[in-house]
Amino acid sequence: MSSEQTPAQTPAQSAVQSSVPESGTGTAPAAGERPRRLTYAAALAALEGIALVVAGGWILALGLAGSPDDRQQAVTGGITLLVLALLPLLAARGLWQVRRWSRGPAVITQILALPVAYNLLQAESVAIGAGIALAVVSVTALVLLVNPATTRALGITGPGRAE
Repeated sequence: MSSEQTPAQTPAQSAVQSSVPESGTGTAPAAGERPRRLTYAAALAALEGIALVVAGGWILALGLAGSPDDRQQAVTGGITLLVLALLPLLAARGLWQVRRWSRGPAVITQILALPVAYNLLQAESVAIGAGIALAVVSVTALVLLVNPATTRALGITGPGRAE
């Protein structure tokens, strides 16, 4: 069709087209309901983020109010854990809202948690239980995140499969 044969758009049609997100905006195509696996992955990422906030707050409080060996190291460690908590919390929020961009940070969080779990398992203390729990949560979340139903819900296609 040439440009002379193309019908003019009404203001309502152009408003509808401008409200439709582009495929690269990070939102998944409307597919209805969020799959249960995606909900579980979001919950596990949120759980990890909340655990980091609690641990960071605890270390920071002990560093400020207690008598640690090195106050500066305790405060720095607490603040670091609080900042690190942002990644899984933001990923959990994105997964909950079915945002395409959120799978990357969620997968990175799980991959980074595995060496931490391994180190906790090497300890000869109550940290072994924490290492087991972290390893189970991380592996479970990774399995949920790479599940085909999850990738479909997020609108993620494989390499070379353009939409």
